[in-house]
Amino acid sequence: MGKCYPTVSEEYLAAVAKAKRKLRGLIAEKNCAPLMLRLAWHSAGTFDVSSRTGGPFGTMKNPAEQAHAANAGLDIAVRLLEPIKEQLPLLSYADFYQLAGVVAVEVTGGPEVPFHPGRQDKPEPPPEGRLPDATQGSDHLRQVFSTQMGLSDKDIVALSGGHTLGRCHKERSGFEGAWTSNPLIFDNSYFTELVSGEKEGLLQLPSDKALMADPAFRPLVEKYAADEDTFFADYAEAHLKLSELGFAEE
Repeated sequence: MGKCYPTVSEEYLAAVAKAKRKLRGLIAEKNCAPLMLRLAWHSAGTFDVSSRTGGPFGTMKNPAEQAHAANAGLDIAVRLLEPIKEQLPLLSYADFYQLAGVVAVEVTGGPEVPFHPGRQDKPEPPPEGRLPDATQGSDHLRQVFSTQMGLSDKDIVALSGGHTLGRCHKERSGFEGAWTSNPLIFDNSYFTELVSGEKEGLLQLPSDKALMADPAFRPLVEKYAADEDTFFADYAEAHLKLSELGFAEE
């Protein structure tokens, strides 16, 4: 399905540019790139292709969605962002939260993800239970990313590489630790660590191990471990798709 992006005003574009500058400053000050990426992903990853509900439309500002089990800790991201959002009343929360994810990748050394403004905020959060469960395997990943969201195997593996940023917290997910030795740098080390096997002090979730066990996923893991440029290109494409689920479709 093609995209037909809405036209936004020059004033709105200026607000996007100002938001980008302020997000760079906030992320540098608070070292919160992983949290901002998670906010953007968890906002967008609720999209359901069959019902056309959920998706990247600003509903994470609603305490009811922040209270979903998979979103533990994202209330912190919402609170950190609110002072910037108050300065930019023209900007939709939908655009703002997705822009935060794009900036988080950029400022940590990752690829430049294209950003198209114009998402409208929706009032109601989606039902709980649409986000992936890290304790599950490849069938579950395909159910959530492919059947529900409409993404491909390549998108699944490329997006998994976003775990190069951040760490799990026991009190939020039941798991503890980082996937890579430098969780504030966006690179292909998530894949190089997967290929090299489990290492003391680093995390591999059941959903990570599933990428190595699955015959379609594993070659992509190996390709990204060997070639960061290819990973960056595929990641940018997958992140763009995720951030625009249900948005600007003809």
